[in-house]
Amino acid sequence: MTDTAAPLKLFVKKERIFPKRVWGKFRKIKWLSMVTLLGIYYLAPFIRWDRGPHAPDQAILIDMPARRAYFFFIEIWPQEVYYLTGLLILAAIGLFLVTSLLGRVWCGYACPQTVWTDLFVWVERIVQGDRAKRQRLYQAPWSFEKLWKLGLTHSAWLVIGMLTGGAWVFYFNDAPTLIEQIVHLDVPWSVLGWIIALTLSTYVMAGFAREQVCIYMCPYARFQSAMFDKDTLVIGYDELRGEQRGKHKKGESWEGRGHCIDCTACVQVCPVGIDIRDGLQMECIACGLCIDACNDIMHKLELPPDLIRYDTPHNQECRKEGKPEYFSLFRLRTFYYIAIMTVVGGAILFGLLNRSETELHVLHDRNPMFVQLSNGDIRNGYDIKILNKTQEDRIFSLSAEGLTGLTLKAQGAGELDAGSLLVFADSVGHFRVFAFAPKPETTRSDIRFVLQEKETEAREEYETLFVSGKQ
Repeated sequence: MTDTAAPLKLFVKKERIFPKRVWGKFRKIKWLSMVTLLGIYYLAPFIRWDRGPHAPDQAILIDMPARRAYFFFIEIWPQEVYYLTGLLILAAIGLFLVTSLLGRVWCGYACPQTVWTDLFVWVERIVQGDRAKRQRLYQAPWSFEKLWKLGLTHSAWLVIGMLTGGAWVFYFNDAPTLIEQIVHLDVPWSVLGWIIALTLSTYVMAGFAREQVCIYMCPYARFQSAMFDKDTLVIGYDELRGEQRGKHKKGESWEGRGHCIDCTACVQVCPVGIDIRDGLQMECIACGLCIDACNDIMHKLELPPDLIRYDTPHNQECRKEGKPEYFSLFRLRTFYYIAIMTVVGGAILFGLLNRSETELHVLHDRNPMFVQLSNGDIRNGYDIKILNKTQEDRIFSLSAEGLTGLTLKAQGAGELDAGSLLVFADSVGHFRVFAFAPKPETTRSDIRFVLQEKETEAREEYETLFVSGKQ
Protein backbone atom coordinates (compact mmCIF):
# COMPACT_ATOMS: atom_id res chain seq x y z
CA MET A 1 0.00 0.00 0.00
CA THR A 2 1.44 3.36 -1.04
CA ASP A 3 1.79 6.05 1.61
CA THR A 4 0.15 9.14 0.14
CA ALA A 5 0.42 11.28 3.26
CA ALA A 6 1.94 14.70 2.72
CA PRO A 7 5.45 15.14 4.12
CA LEU A 8 5.64 16.72 7.54
CA LYS A 9 6.68 20.38 7.37
CA LEU A 10 8.42 21.65 10.44
CA PHE A 11 9.07 25.14 9.09
CA VAL A 12 6.98 27.53 7.04
CA LYS A 13 8.66 29.73 4.48
CA LYS A 14 8.82 33.33 5.62
CA GLU A 15 6.42 35.49 3.63
CA ARG A 16 7.89 38.67 2.22
CA ILE A 17 6.54 41.84 3.81
CA PHE A 18 5.55 44.80 1.66
CA PRO A 19 4.91 47.75 4.00
CA LYS A 20 2.35 50.23 2.69
CA ARG A 21 3.19 53.91 2.50
CA VAL A 22 1.69 56.02 5.28
CA TRP A 23 2.05 59.67 6.20
CA GLY A 24 1.64 61.17 9.63
CA LYS A 25 3.41 62.49 12.71
CA PHE A 26 5.51 59.41 13.38
CA ARG A 27 6.40 58.88 9.74
CA LYS A 28 7.70 62.47 9.69
CA ILE A 29 9.74 61.80 12.83
CA LYS A 30 11.21 58.70 11.21
CA TRP A 31 12.18 60.66 8.08
CA LEU A 32 13.74 63.40 10.18
CA SER A 33 15.65 60.81 12.20
CA MET A 34 16.84 59.00 9.08
CA VAL A 35 18.05 62.17 7.34
CA THR A 36 19.79 63.42 10.48
CA LEU A 37 21.53 60.15 11.30
CA LEU A 38 22.59 59.44 7.72
CA GLY A 39 23.83 63.01 7.40
CA ILE A 40 25.98 62.59 10.51
CA TYR A 41 27.24 59.20 9.34
CA TYR A 42 28.24 60.31 5.85
CA LEU A 43 29.58 63.78 6.68
CA ALA A 44 31.32 63.28 10.05
CA PRO A 45 34.61 61.93 8.53
CA PHE A 46 35.04 65.19 6.62
CA ILE A 47 35.00 67.42 9.70
CA ARG A 48 38.49 68.81 10.34
CA TRP A 49 40.15 69.43 13.70
CA ASP A 50 43.57 71.07 14.00
CA ARG A 51 45.81 69.10 16.36
CA GLY A 52 49.11 70.54 15.21
CA PRO A 53 51.59 69.63 12.47
CA HIS A 54 52.37 66.14 13.75
CA ALA A 55 48.83 64.73 14.07
CA PRO A 56 45.98 64.00 11.64
CA ASP A 57 43.43 66.77 11.22
CA GLN A 58 40.37 64.51 10.87
CA ALA A 59 38.01 65.18 13.79
CA ILE A 60 36.88 61.54 14.14
CA LEU A 61 39.49 58.97 13.18
CA ILE A 62 40.59 55.51 14.28
CA ASP A 63 44.17 55.36 13.05
CA MET A 64 44.99 51.65 13.08
CA PRO A 65 48.64 51.89 11.83
CA ALA A 66 49.45 54.51 14.49
CA ARG A 67 47.24 52.76 17.08
CA ARG A 68 45.37 55.93 18.00
CA ALA A 69 41.72 56.92 18.20
CA TYR A 70 40.83 60.59 17.77
CA PHE A 71 37.55 62.24 18.68
CA PHE A 72 37.86 66.01 18.29
CA PHE A 73 40.10 67.11 21.20
CA ILE A 74 40.34 63.62 22.73
CA GLU A 75 43.14 61.24 21.74
CA ILE A 76 43.00 57.65 22.97
CA TRP A 77 46.13 55.48 23.09
CA PRO A 78 45.98 51.64 23.07
CA GLN A 79 46.61 51.33 26.81
CA GLU A 80 43.68 53.71 27.43
CA VAL A 81 41.11 51.33 26.03
CA TYR A 82 39.26 51.61 29.34
CA TYR A 83 37.86 54.93 28.06
CA LEU A 84 36.24 53.08 25.17
CA THR A 85 34.97 50.48 27.63
CA GLY A 86 33.42 53.26 29.69
CA LEU A 87 31.74 54.73 26.60
CA LEU A 88 30.30 51.32 25.70
CA ILE A 89 28.94 50.97 29.24
CA LEU A 90 27.40 54.44 29.00
CA ALA A 91 25.82 53.55 25.65
CA ALA A 92 24.41 50.28 27.00
CA ILE A 93 23.00 51.81 30.19
CA GLY A 94 21.66 54.75 28.18
CA LEU A 95 19.83 52.29 25.94
CA PHE A 96 18.43 50.52 29.00
CA LEU A 97 17.24 53.86 30.41
CA VAL A 98 15.53 54.92 27.21
CA THR A 99 13.94 51.48 26.86
CA SER A 100 12.57 51.53 30.40
CA LEU A 101 11.00 54.93 29.71
CA LEU A 102 9.96 54.89 26.07
CA GLY A 103 10.10 51.25 24.98
CA ARG A 104 11.89 50.29 21.78
CA VAL A 105 12.20 53.78 20.30
CA TRP A 106 15.86 53.01 19.49
CA CYS A 107 14.71 50.17 17.25
CA GLY A 108 12.00 52.23 15.62
CA TYR A 109 13.94 55.40 14.87
CA ALA A 110 17.72 55.12 15.34
CA CYS A 111 18.90 51.53 14.84
CA PRO A 112 21.12 51.27 11.71
CA GLN A 113 19.10 48.27 10.52
CA THR A 114 15.91 50.34 10.69
CA VAL A 115 17.44 53.43 9.11
CA TRP A 116 18.90 51.63 6.08
CA THR A 117 15.85 49.40 5.68
CA ASP A 118 13.66 52.52 5.53
CA LEU A 119 15.96 53.92 2.86
CA PHE A 120 15.88 50.70 0.85
CA VAL A 121 12.06 50.45 1.09
CA TRP A 122 11.81 54.06 -0.09
CA VAL A 123 13.92 53.22 -3.16
CA GLU A 124 11.81 50.12 -3.76
CA ARG A 125 8.62 52.18 -3.56
CA ILE A 126 9.95 54.85 -5.93
CA VAL A 127 10.86 52.30 -8.61
CA GLN A 128 8.17 49.65 -8.19
CA GLY A 129 5.22 51.51 -6.67
CA ASP A 130 3.34 51.15 -3.41
CA ARG A 131 2.37 47.95 -1.61
CA ALA A 132 -0.14 46.44 -4.06
CA LYS A 133 2.06 47.09 -7.10
CA ARG A 134 5.12 45.61 -5.38
CA GLN A 135 3.15 42.51 -4.40
CA ARG A 136 1.91 42.01 -7.98
CA LEU A 137 5.39 42.52 -9.39
CA TYR A 138 6.88 40.04 -6.90
CA GLN A 139 4.29 37.36 -7.79
CA ALA A 140 4.28 38.03 -11.57
CA PRO A 141 6.24 35.84 -13.99
CA TRP A 142 9.48 37.19 -15.36
CA SER A 143 9.00 39.91 -17.97
CA PHE A 144 10.87 42.91 -19.31
CA GLU A 145 9.06 45.20 -16.86
CA LYS A 146 9.89 43.01 -13.88
CA LEU A 147 13.48 42.64 -15.04
CA TRP A 148 14.21 46.35 -15.43
CA LYS A 149 12.38 47.40 -12.26
CA LEU A 150 14.12 44.81 -10.11
CA GLY A 151 17.42 45.53 -11.83
CA LEU A 152 17.11 49.26 -11.14
CA THR A 153 16.05 48.62 -7.53
CA HIS A 154 18.96 46.32 -6.78
CA SER A 155 21.42 48.60 -8.56
CA ALA A 156 20.32 51.50 -6.36
CA TRP A 157 20.63 49.28 -3.29
CA LEU A 158 24.18 48.35 -4.25
CA VAL A 159 25.08 52.02 -4.74
CA ILE A 160 23.70 52.84 -1.29
CA GLY A 161 25.58 49.86 0.13
CA MET A 162 28.80 51.03 -1.50
CA LEU A 163 28.35 54.54 -0.10
CA THR A 164 27.69 52.99 3.29
CA GLY A 165 30.83 50.84 3.17
CA GLY A 166 32.87 53.71 1.78
CA ALA A 167 31.73 56.06 4.53
CA TRP A 168 32.61 53.50 7.21
CA VAL A 169 36.21 53.07 6.04
CA PHE A 170 36.55 56.89 6.05
CA TYR A 171 36.53 56.66 9.84
CA PHE A 172 39.70 54.54 9.63
CA ASN A 173 41.47 56.54 6.90
CA ASP A 174 41.96 60.17 6.02
CA ALA A 175 38.73 60.88 4.12
CA PRO A 176 40.02 63.38 1.46
CA THR A 177 43.03 61.17 0.73
CA LEU A 178 40.87 58.08 0.36
CA ILE A 179 38.45 59.90 -1.95
CA GLU A 180 41.38 60.88 -4.16
CA GLN A 181 42.52 57.23 -4.21
CA ILE A 182 39.02 56.10 -5.16
CA VAL A 183 38.80 58.67 -7.98
CA HIS A 184 42.14 57.49 -9.37
CA LEU A 185 41.25 53.79 -8.82
CA ASP A 186 44.25 53.42 -6.53
CA VAL A 187 42.54 52.09 -3.40
CA PRO A 188 44.62 49.71 -1.23
CA TRP A 189 43.32 46.17 -1.34
CA SER A 190 42.86 46.08 2.42
CA VAL A 191 40.53 49.09 2.23
CA LEU A 192 38.80 47.87 -0.93
CA GLY A 193 38.08 44.53 0.74
CA TRP A 194 36.29 46.25 3.61
CA ILE A 195 34.27 48.42 1.22
CA ILE A 196 33.14 45.34 -0.73
CA ALA A 197 32.28 43.41 2.45
CA LEU A 198 30.30 46.31 3.95
CA THR A 199 28.56 46.97 0.63
CA LEU A 200 27.35 43.38 0.44
CA SER A 201 26.38 43.21 4.12
CA THR A 202 24.28 46.38 3.81
CA TYR A 203 22.73 45.07 0.59
CA VAL A 204 21.76 41.76 2.21
CA MET A 205 20.65 43.09 5.59
CA ALA A 206 18.54 46.03 4.37
CA GLY A 207 17.46 44.52 1.07
CA PHE A 208 16.57 40.95 2.04
CA ALA A 209 16.90 40.18 5.77
CA ARG A 210 15.12 43.33 7.00
CA GLU A 211 12.67 42.42 9.78
CA GLN A 212 14.29 39.00 10.20
CA VAL A 213 17.35 40.74 11.66
CA CYS A 214 15.11 42.33 14.30
CA ILE A 215 13.18 39.13 15.02
CA TYR A 216 15.84 36.42 14.86
CA MET A 217 19.32 37.97 14.90
CA CYS A 218 19.14 40.91 17.29
CA PRO A 219 19.41 39.84 20.96
CA TYR A 220 17.81 43.10 22.09
CA ALA A 221 14.35 41.81 21.12
CA ARG A 222 14.86 38.84 23.43
CA PHE A 223 15.74 40.68 26.62
CA GLN A 224 13.88 43.97 26.13
CA SER A 225 11.01 42.81 28.36
CA ALA A 226 13.42 42.70 31.31
CA MET A 227 13.64 46.49 31.06
CA PHE A 228 9.90 47.07 30.72
CA ASP A 229 7.63 47.84 33.66
CA LYS A 230 4.03 48.93 34.03
CA ASP A 231 4.96 52.57 33.27
CA THR A 232 7.00 51.93 30.12
CA LEU A 233 5.58 53.54 26.99
CA VAL A 234 4.62 50.92 24.43
CA ILE A 235 2.35 50.96 21.41
CA GLY A 236 -1.04 49.66 22.44
CA TYR A 237 -4.49 49.10 21.00
CA ASP A 238 -7.43 50.42 23.04
CA GLU A 239 -9.61 47.32 23.31
CA LEU A 240 -12.31 49.07 25.34
CA ARG A 241 -12.87 51.51 22.55
CA GLY A 242 -12.09 49.27 19.58
CA GLU A 243 -14.04 46.09 20.35
CA GLN A 244 -16.22 44.59 19.07
CA ARG A 245 -14.54 45.27 15.76
CA GLY A 246 -16.19 44.82 12.38
CA LYS A 247 -16.86 46.37 9.01
CA HIS A 248 -18.73 49.66 8.94
CA LYS A 249 -20.84 51.30 6.29
CA LYS A 250 -21.23 55.02 5.94
CA GLY A 251 -24.23 56.28 7.86
CA GLU A 252 -24.42 53.32 10.23
CA SER A 253 -24.60 54.01 13.95
CA TRP A 254 -21.64 53.31 16.21
CA GLU A 255 -23.95 52.36 19.02
CA GLY A 256 -23.09 49.01 20.61
CA ARG A 257 -19.94 48.39 18.58
CA GLY A 258 -16.24 49.33 18.62
CA HIS A 259 -14.43 51.91 16.53
CA CYS A 260 -12.10 49.36 14.91
CA ILE A 261 -13.50 48.57 11.45
CA ASP A 262 -11.02 45.74 10.88
CA CYS A 263 -9.50 47.48 7.86
CA THR A 264 -6.03 46.03 8.69
CA ALA A 265 -4.39 49.35 7.78
CA CYS A 266 -2.22 49.01 10.89
CA VAL A 267 -1.01 45.61 9.68
CA GLN A 268 -0.34 46.74 6.11
CA VAL A 269 2.04 49.54 7.18
CA CYS A 270 3.89 47.49 9.82
CA PRO A 271 7.53 46.90 8.75
CA VAL A 272 7.66 43.63 10.71
CA GLY A 273 4.21 42.42 9.64
CA ILE A 274 2.49 42.04 13.02
CA ASP A 275 -1.04 42.92 14.14
CA ILE A 276 -0.70 45.30 17.08
CA ARG A 277 -4.31 44.55 18.06
CA ASP A 278 -3.11 41.18 19.33
CA GLY A 279 -1.21 42.98 22.09
CA LEU A 280 2.44 43.84 22.67
CA GLN A 281 4.72 41.45 20.78
CA MET A 282 8.43 40.80 20.77
CA GLU A 283 8.62 41.72 17.07
CA CYS A 284 7.22 45.26 17.54
CA ILE A 285 9.93 47.90 17.02
CA ALA A 286 7.74 50.79 18.26
CA CYS A 287 8.05 52.79 15.04
CA GLY A 288 4.53 54.26 15.39
CA LEU A 289 3.51 53.77 11.75
CA CYS A 290 0.44 51.80 12.82
CA ILE A 291 -0.63 54.87 14.83
CA ASP A 292 -0.39 57.07 11.73
CA ALA A 293 -2.35 54.55 9.66
CA CYS A 294 -5.11 54.16 12.26
CA ASN A 295 -5.40 57.90 12.88
CA ASP A 296 -5.82 58.44 9.15
CA ILE A 297 -8.75 55.99 9.15
CA MET A 298 -10.24 57.60 12.27
CA HIS A 299 -10.04 60.99 10.58
CA LYS A 300 -11.94 59.69 7.55
CA LEU A 301 -14.59 58.16 9.82
CA GLU A 302 -14.81 61.41 11.83
CA LEU A 303 -13.91 59.55 15.01
CA PRO A 304 -11.45 60.58 17.76
CA PRO A 305 -7.80 59.69 17.02
CA ASP A 306 -5.48 57.40 18.98
CA LEU A 307 -7.35 54.14 18.88
CA ILE A 308 -3.78 52.87 18.61
CA ARG A 309 -1.27 55.01 20.50
CA TYR A 310 1.79 55.13 22.69
CA ASP A 311 0.50 54.00 26.05
CA THR A 312 1.58 52.28 29.26
CA PRO A 313 0.30 48.97 30.66
CA HIS A 314 -0.58 50.85 33.85
CA ASN A 315 -2.84 53.29 32.00
CA GLN A 316 -4.47 50.45 30.10
CA GLU A 317 -5.42 48.89 33.43
CA CYS A 318 -6.59 52.25 34.77
CA ARG A 319 -8.99 52.71 31.86
CA LYS A 320 -10.48 49.27 32.40
CA GLU A 321 -11.02 50.07 36.09
CA GLY A 322 -12.18 53.64 35.51
CA LYS A 323 -9.24 55.18 37.36
CA PRO A 324 -7.34 58.37 36.36
CA GLU A 325 -4.34 57.90 34.06
CA TYR A 326 -0.84 59.26 34.56
CA PHE A 327 2.71 58.77 33.25
CA SER A 328 5.78 58.95 35.48
CA LEU A 329 9.28 59.45 34.08
CA PHE A 330 11.01 59.15 37.43
CA ARG A 331 10.84 55.63 38.78
CA LEU A 332 13.12 53.46 40.87
CA ARG A 333 14.76 51.70 37.94
CA THR A 334 15.33 54.96 36.07
CA PHE A 335 17.19 56.30 39.11
CA TYR A 336 19.34 53.15 39.08
CA TYR A 337 20.26 53.70 35.43
CA ILE A 338 20.90 57.41 35.92
CA ALA A 339 23.10 56.70 38.96
CA ILE A 340 25.19 54.16 37.04
CA MET A 341 25.58 56.55 34.09
CA THR A 342 26.57 59.37 36.45
CA VAL A 343 29.25 57.24 38.13
CA VAL A 344 30.69 55.91 34.85
CA GLY A 345 30.50 59.29 33.11
CA GLY A 346 32.10 60.98 36.11
CA ALA A 347 34.94 58.44 36.13
CA ILE A 348 35.60 58.99 32.42
CA LEU A 349 35.52 62.78 32.83
CA PHE A 350 37.83 62.63 35.86
CA GLY A 351 40.26 60.44 33.93
CA LEU A 352 40.29 62.76 30.93
CA LEU A 353 40.76 65.89 33.05
CA ASN A 354 43.63 64.30 34.99
CA ARG A 355 45.15 62.48 32.04
CA SER A 356 48.94 62.56 32.07
CA GLU A 357 50.70 63.81 28.94
CA THR A 358 53.66 61.53 29.66
CA GLU A 359 54.00 57.88 30.57
CA LEU A 360 57.10 55.93 31.58
CA HIS A 361 57.34 52.16 31.19
CA VAL A 362 60.33 50.10 32.31
CA LEU A 363 61.04 46.44 31.53
CA HIS A 364 63.96 44.71 33.26
CA ASP A 365 66.12 42.29 31.25
CA ARG A 366 65.31 38.66 31.97
CA ASN A 367 68.37 36.96 30.50
CA PRO A 368 70.84 37.80 31.86
CA MET A 369 69.25 39.61 34.79
CA PHE A 370 72.58 41.17 35.77
CA VAL A 371 76.22 41.30 34.69
CA GLN A 372 79.19 41.68 37.05
CA LEU A 373 81.90 43.82 35.52
CA SER A 374 85.67 43.37 35.93
CA ASN A 375 85.83 46.19 38.50
CA GLY A 376 83.20 44.45 40.65
CA ASP A 377 80.31 46.78 39.72
CA ILE A 378 76.93 45.33 38.78
CA ARG A 379 75.15 46.23 35.55
CA ASN A 380 71.41 45.79 34.93
CA GLY A 381 69.74 46.35 31.57
CA TYR A 382 66.31 47.89 31.00
CA ASP A 383 64.05 48.61 28.02
CA ILE A 384 62.58 52.07 28.53
CA LYS A 385 59.50 53.44 26.77
CA ILE A 386 58.58 57.10 27.08
CA LEU A 387 55.13 58.07 25.78
CA ASN A 388 54.84 61.66 24.62
CA LYS A 389 51.10 62.34 24.26
CA THR A 390 51.47 65.98 23.25
CA GLN A 391 51.78 67.37 19.74
CA GLU A 392 55.24 68.83 20.39
CA ASP A 393 58.72 67.28 20.48
CA ARG A 394 59.97 67.07 24.06
CA ILE A 395 63.32 66.48 25.78
CA PHE A 396 63.43 64.43 28.99
CA SER A 397 65.98 63.78 31.67
CA LEU A 398 66.12 60.21 33.02
CA SER A 399 67.71 59.43 36.37
CA ALA A 400 67.53 56.67 38.96
CA GLU A 401 67.31 56.68 42.76
CA GLY A 402 67.54 54.08 45.50
CA LEU A 403 71.16 52.91 45.49
CA THR A 404 74.40 54.64 46.34
CA GLY A 405 76.55 55.33 43.30
CA LEU A 406 73.78 54.39 40.83
CA THR A 407 74.48 55.75 37.32
CA LEU A 408 72.76 55.37 33.94
CA LYS A 409 73.85 55.07 30.34
CA ALA A 410 71.34 55.19 27.49
CA GLN A 411 71.44 53.84 23.96
CA GLY A 412 69.26 54.58 20.97
CA ALA A 413 70.64 54.69 17.49
CA GLY A 414 73.95 55.21 19.29
CA GLU A 415 75.30 56.37 22.62
CA LEU A 416 72.89 58.83 24.27
CA ASP A 417 72.91 61.16 27.21
CA ALA A 418 70.34 59.88 29.73
CA GLY A 419 69.88 63.46 30.85
CA SER A 420 68.72 64.57 27.41
CA LEU A 421 66.38 62.10 25.67
CA LEU A 422 64.39 63.39 22.70
CA VAL A 423 60.89 61.98 22.15
CA PHE A 424 59.01 63.16 19.10
CA ALA A 425 55.47 64.50 19.23
CA ASP A 426 52.62 62.00 19.68
CA SER A 427 54.98 59.05 19.69
CA VAL A 428 56.79 56.52 21.85
CA GLY A 429 60.51 56.85 22.52
CA HIS A 430 62.29 53.47 22.84
CA PHE A 431 65.59 53.47 24.69
CA ARG A 432 68.02 50.86 25.94
CA VAL A 433 69.28 51.89 29.39
CA PHE A 434 72.00 50.31 31.54
CA ALA A 435 72.19 50.96 35.28
CA PHE A 436 75.57 50.64 37.06
CA ALA A 437 76.19 50.45 40.79
CA PRO A 438 78.70 48.99 43.26
CA LYS A 439 77.54 45.56 44.39
CA PRO A 440 74.84 46.05 47.06
CA GLU A 441 74.58 43.96 50.17
CA THR A 442 71.28 42.41 49.05
CA THR A 443 70.68 40.45 45.85
CA ARG A 444 67.63 42.55 44.97
CA SER A 445 67.21 46.24 45.64
CA ASP A 446 64.27 48.55 44.98
CA ILE A 447 65.16 51.45 42.73
CA ARG A 448 63.10 54.20 41.13
CA PHE A 449 63.47 55.68 37.65
CA VAL A 450 62.63 59.38 37.51
CA LEU A 451 61.67 61.02 34.23
CA GLN A 452 61.51 64.79 34.08
CA GLU A 453 60.77 67.09 31.16
CA LYS A 454 63.31 69.88 30.93
CA GLU A 455 60.91 72.71 30.03
CA THR A 456 57.84 72.07 32.18
CA GLU A 457 59.56 69.91 34.81
CA ALA A 458 56.68 67.42 34.56
CA ARG A 459 57.71 64.35 36.52
CA GLU A 460 56.97 60.62 36.14
CA GLU A 461 58.31 57.81 38.30
CA TYR A 462 58.55 54.04 37.89
CA GLU A 463 59.64 51.60 40.58
CA THR A 464 61.54 48.46 39.62
CA LEU A 465 64.37 46.17 40.81
CA PHE A 466 68.14 46.24 40.61
CA VAL A 467 69.39 42.65 40.65
CA SER A 468 72.91 41.89 41.86
CA GLY A 469 72.89 38.15 42.54
CA LYS A 470 70.94 34.93 42.53
CA GLN A 471 68.55 34.15 45.36
